[in-house]
Amino acid sequence: MEIINAIVQAIIQGLTEFLPVSSSGHLRLYQAITGQSVEEGTFMLVILHLGTLVAVFFAFRSTILALLKEFGRLIKDVFTGKFKWKEMNPDRRMLIMLVISLALLIPFYLIKDIFENITLPILALCFLYTSVILFFANRVKNNTKTAGEITVRDAIVIGLFQCVALFPGVSRSGSTISGALFSGLDKETAVRYSFVLGIPAILGGCASELMDAAKGTFEVNWLAAGIGFVTAAVVGVLAIKMVNWLIKSDNFHVFAIYTLIVSLFTFGYWIIK
Repeated sequence: MEIINAIVQAIIQGLTEFLPVSSSGHLRLYQAITGQSVEEGTFMLVILHLGTLVAVFFAFRSTILALLKEFGRLIKDVFTGKFKWKEMNPDRRMLIMLVISLALLIPFYLIKDIFENITLPILALCFLYTSVILFFANRVKNNTKTAGEITVRDAIVIGLFQCVALFPGVSRSGSTISGALFSGLDKETAVRYSFVLGIPAILGGCASELMDAAKGTFEVNWLAAGIGFVTAAVVGVLAIKMVNWLIKSDNFHVFAIYTLIVSLFTFGYWIIK
């Protein structure tokens, strides 16, 4: 039973971490319905998040490798006095803008409990918020900015959208992709920026959740955890491909409809619970 439960949660995590529908919201809702303890739920979230990280590294390995190489060259240029803000190549500009977006998230981790301890009605409202921003983001036209044209203002806007996504029910990928589209980034750049930006955010979330889980006393089924990890990674890769296809084919609005339905379901479950 634990293995089946792990597989179900892994499929939910793998799909919803990258589809713009909120992985944390879906998992919290699933755990509430199945009656899992906080400690068990938190530990499984860590394992599944690590699985989806593997999916990101696999799907965007060329982009990540290019950014890592550029980071080394950036450090060298800074220390040798060759760094020039106006002469950055696309990889360097994207790297610096990612750092700016990420920096905005750091202060909010100090008060993360405010975002995590929410009731079902608030969770439903968060799903509704996700639906609204996805609806309007899908209607944005004339997105032409590439990685070499991202501005500090764009990075700040996307970073703030990611901060809102700390609330369960607000999709991190949906929020940051929407922020990127609102800022004028082309669809391919918006998806790449969003998912690469999520790497340190997911790692930070894992570390925080792991410390919380360590405080509890419960037995770990390592076989179930391992199966969940692999399942989340495989499903995550497929979900990333799906997002790329849907956003390029102008079918992003299906997620707005879906999260609206989930919002209404959550409200309904809270009422009859």
